[in-house]
Amino acid sequence: MAALLLARTAQRALQRSARSPCLAAPRSRRQCWRALSTKDETDKEEEAAAPAPDADAAEPVDETAAALEKLETEKRDLKDQLLRAIAEQENTRRIARRDVQAAKDFASQGFAKSLLDVSDSLGYALEAAKGDDASLESLIEGVELTRGQLVKAFSGQGVEEFGEIGDAFDPGLHEALFEYPDDDKEAGTVGQVVKTGFTMKGRTIRAAQVGVVKK
Repeated sequence: MAALLLARTAQRALQRSARSPCLAAPRSRRQCWRALSTKDETDKEEEAAAPAPDADAAEPVDETAAALEKLETEKRDLKDQLLRAIAEQENTRRIARRDVQAAKDFASQGFAKSLLDVSDSLGYALEAAKGDDASLESLIEGVELTRGQLVKAFSGQGVEEFGEIGDAFDPGLHEALFEYPDDDKEAGTVGQVVKTGFTMKGRTIRAAQVGVVKK
């Protein structure tokens, strides 16, 4: 067993000596140093031939960071613009709702204002009828004046009065309350007007109540 261990140790020593430039074969000291110097120069040449670290390798990292920072800035700007747009839209809707409500509340303001003159005329007519010098003629005149102002106020709002004796009966405009014979009037026409009718901008808002001559 001991002899076997000595043999293996000797074999390993020979292998190491074979790899050594100075121990591989008997050489002079100068040859040995030359061999070692050549090996060092070869190692240096291999190190010089190895690719050096690329200084530009860090540039893509810097460019990526700059791109990310730009994207973050753009995102903040877009978010700010979006919030401003939402606020403006909400403000516009609020103003629109206020205007619509105001239009509803004061839609009849013009019509109501036009009726104020009618109310004044009725007041004047009543005062005249109560005076010592009151007469039927002055009362009739005041009432006619008041009615004229009322019709004018209606006309200003697109409301027109219709329904006169002699008009041809129209179911879309007239409501026949009764029929009666009349030799002096044409059959199928309006012979009597109980209530006049009114249209508003071409639409009938109240049919005229009339009596129709029989055919």
